[in-house]
Amino acid sequence: MAGHSHAKNVMFKKTKANAQRSKLFSKLAREITVASKMGMPDPDHNPRLRAAMMAAREQSMPRDNIERAIKKGQGGDAENYDEIRYEGYGPGGVALIVECLTDNRVRTAADVRAAFSKFGGALGETGSVGFMFDRLGIVTYPLAKGSADAMLELALDVGAEEVDTDDTEHEFLIAPDNYAAVLKALEAKLGPPASSGIFFRPQATNLVPDHVGETLVKLIDVLEDNDDVQRVTGNYELSEALMAKLGE
Repeated sequence: MAGHSHAKNVMFKKTKANAQRSKLFSKLAREITVASKMGMPDPDHNPRLRAAMMAAREQSMPRDNIERAIKKGQGGDAENYDEIRYEGYGPGGVALIVECLTDNRVRTAADVRAAFSKFGGALGETGSVGFMFDRLGIVTYPLAKGSADAMLELALDVGAEEVDTDDTEHEFLIAPDNYAAVLKALEAKLGPPASSGIFFRPQATNLVPDHVGETLVKLIDVLEDNDDVQRVTGNYELSEALMAKLGE
C-alpha cells in the first residue's frame, strides 16, 4: 500500500505496546505503594500488598520496580492517593464500576464523566449499580492443580465460599473478611496462585449485541487508559465473534 512501510508499522506497534506496558507498570506500582503505605511492608502480613505484588509479577514487572514502590509507600514522601469508586451505565445499559487511585479527585471525576458521556453512558450516584455486584476475594489456580471435585472439597476445608471451575481455571470465591486466612491456606495446599485479589464480581452477566459491544469496549479502553483508573468491571458478555474481531 503506497505510503505505508511494514517496518514503520512494526515500529509503531512496538512503541504502542511499550507505552501500554509502561502505563500498566505505573498503575501496578501505585497499587503497591498504597498497599505498602496502609500496612506492613512484609507481604506475609499484608494481604493487599501480597496481591498487588503477585499482580505485578504476573505482568513481568521488574523486581527493582516492585521494591522501589514498597519503599516509597513506607517513606514519608509518598503521594497521598484517594481510593474512589464511580458507578454508572455504559452503552446498552451495561452496569460499570470504575475503581480509581487518584491524587486529584476533581480531575479524575471530570475525566471519568467525560468518557461515559462520549460513548453514550452516564455516571450515577454511589450505589446506583453496586447492588448488582458482590465484593469478593478471588483466587485462581490452573486446572492442572486438581479436579473440580477435589477443589470443591478443598474450598470447604479452607473456608472459601465456593469454587467455580471452567475450561481454563479454578476460581475460589472468598468473603473479604476471610480473604487473608483462606489465601494463606490455599497457598499451603496448592502453592502460589495464578492470580488473587479482592474484586467486584457481577452477580449476573448479559450478552450485549455486537454494535453495543464495540462501543462499550471503546469506553472501557478510554477508562483503562486513564492513569487514575485501576480497574473497570461490568456485568456484560461479548459474543465470540466480536472477541475474535477485537483480537485481530
